[in-house]
Amino acid sequence: MILVLFLAAILWGIGALMGAPYRSRLAMVVVLFLGVLALQMVLPAGHPLREATGGSPALWLLIAGFVVVVLIYRRGLQILRRRAEVRQPQAIQGEPAQKGQFSETELNRYARHIVLHELGGPGQKRLKGARVLVIGAGGLGAPALQYLAAAGIGSIGIIDNDVVENANLQRQVIHRDADIGMPKVFSAQAAMLAQNPFVVVRPYHRRLADEIAAELFADYDLILDGTDNFTTRYLSNRVAVEQGKPLISGALSQWEGQLSVFDPAHSGPCYQCVFPEAPSAGLAPSCAEAGVVGPLPGVIGSMMAVEAIKVVADAGTPMRGQMLIYDALYGETRTITLKRRSDCPICGNGHAKAHGG
Repeated sequence: MILVLFLAAILWGIGALMGAPYRSRLAMVVVLFLGVLALQMVLPAGHPLREATGGSPALWLLIAGFVVVVLIYRRGLQILRRRAEVRQPQAIQGEPAQKGQFSETELNRYARHIVLHELGGPGQKRLKGARVLVIGAGGLGAPALQYLAAAGIGSIGIIDNDVVENANLQRQVIHRDADIGMPKVFSAQAAMLAQNPFVVVRPYHRRLADEIAAELFADYDLILDGTDNFTTRYLSNRVAVEQGKPLISGALSQWEGQLSVFDPAHSGPCYQCVFPEAPSAGLAPSCAEAGVVGPLPGVIGSMMAVEAIKVVADAGTPMRGQMLIYDALYGETRTITLKRRSDCPICGNGHAKAHGG
């Protein structure tokens, strides 16, 4: 038995000297354990090799059971610690964001905003009082959420039903390797509060559905849609139009991204004016199917956050009635004009009359 423990220590030490990850070193020790256990089960009693490695499989099974209990206990502590890290900043620091005044720390934090003529103190105060909902905590949602939180948007909602996967980390930079397996909304919440504890983050770990959309949207002033499916996009557009709220929408495909602010309440078109019907299957593949270059979601998602700040603070000219298209492969950007359709089933004249408009 001492021989086996010695070999395990050597493997662990060699792995540490070579810079092998913790999981790789653990895997080597597990392989050694399984080999020893196999010897104990196969070799007859009294065999020299069996005696040299413990003499009985029962002892190794007891050790294995003890190790499993310890690992489960450690994993449980990690989960509890993460939950505490997520909730504690919101409970302690979330309250000031609900008040109308800035602390000295906040004034220093937002100083570069406050000196901007187009924002100033009044604009930053509007950001602090704003309530913004982001649909999706993936490629577009990740940078948008980071910059909305950093900018001091007072209350930010996140709705997403996915969990963090290894394949997300190439572009969804709000999540970390340690977050794999965690719901994206909680991973994003932890990162946002770690960056700015003066905002309130409300996670909704579920898919946006028709039965909850109207009630959820009613709690927010502005909607950002960073989803990758047309069903959710059309639902978000319809409910946003019904409630008269601006919808900032972004989309990605391989090397190209697009962005627009849909706001029929300010004479602009809605999403369905521009895209009356969802494309046929295969014509608009998802990022998982077609691929996407890693920094592109950061570019478009950050621009979505800029548009949100402009809309909330009434600064500059938001992209109402315009769509920006960015081709990262060739470094080209173009803007096209979008027009409202009178026959649009969502915001057209017939729809307005049907709703007493």
